[in-house]
Amino acid sequence: MTYTASVVGGSGFTGGELLRILDGHPEFEIAQATSRSKENKTVGHSHPNLRHLDLRFTSPEDLESVDVLFAGTPHGVSMEHVDAFQDAADTVVDLSADFRLDSEEQYDEWYDGHTRPELLAESEYALPELNRENLPGADLIASGGCNATATIMGLLPLFEHDILSGDEQIVVDVKVGSSEGGAGGGEASSHPERSGVVRPYAPTGHRHEAEIEQFLGVDVSFTVHAVDMIRGAAATCHIFPDGPVSKGDMWGAYRGSYEDEPFVRMASGGGGVYRYPEPKAVAGTNFAEVGFEVDAANRRLVVFSAIDNMMKGSAGQAVHAANVALGLEETAGLDFTGFHPVGAP
Repeated sequence: MTYTASVVGGSGFTGGELLRILDGHPEFEIAQATSRSKENKTVGHSHPNLRHLDLRFTSPEDLESVDVLFAGTPHGVSMEHVDAFQDAADTVVDLSADFRLDSEEQYDEWYDGHTRPELLAESEYALPELNRENLPGADLIASGGCNATATIMGLLPLFEHDILSGDEQIVVDVKVGSSEGGAGGGEASSHPERSGVVRPYAPTGHRHEAEIEQFLGVDVSFTVHAVDMIRGAAATCHIFPDGPVSKGDMWGAYRGSYEDEPFVRMASGGGGVYRYPEPKAVAGTNFAEVGFEVDAANRRLVVFSAIDNMMKGSAGQAVHAANVALGLEETAGLDFTGFHPVGAP
């Protein structure tokens, strides 16, 4: 069976990634891509890698009936238009922050409130490694934030295997590329301002903390830096456990959680140049890399994780979740590797 799909907000970076994945997906046929600013222009006008597609952007006001609608719109748009999205499609996958959290109170605290809080209980978090059992048949799916995804992927096995209880001090530092700001990222994301920087842009209070707190049940000290790369998010987590933790304990936890996961790779102090998780090694793919070191002398665990923020942290995660929701092969449309060597990711 072939499923029809549309991408709302198709002219942005994430919209382009969705279209790229769907173009190569064996079970999806692209029916529509919408854009207010690029209406009637070809998809290749915004995404030169997709010039081969015979497809033009249409108005988001004229949604076609499809099986799956992917919404790559800014925060606040989907909650205002969710009725139209659900009228147009049996399954809606939203890539904004509009349906990631559980309660109206969380949106009051971390965002600017929520206009459709009654739908929050219906939404399922897209990250399959965390929420696979709840995705089959889901009709409203919320793709996770890229910084939260990188952090959760690194820390999740330690909670699943009782190495951490949630009372430990955890310090998280995330480095992200300029594509996180989207196609309209503004002055701070322009090349002259971004080039060469390691700029802390969210020293405290980053909104993705809410997802980490919700799904891991732990408070973290969380800082995000903008760095001189285009694609990628790398999280370094410093954890101070209450008691001793061995390398064997850590390997057991990560293997126990991720050994059978199709999109997780371990990189933990092996040989070669890339000894630990590295965004460059997963650029353009749906893989997450995770790794760790144990600082026994100081009773500290250092956990590393790396993803492509537009793939595992957004569009790839969304398609992976849609595959699970529809009962398709999980890796369908996503089973491609990256390049090496490659320039800045």
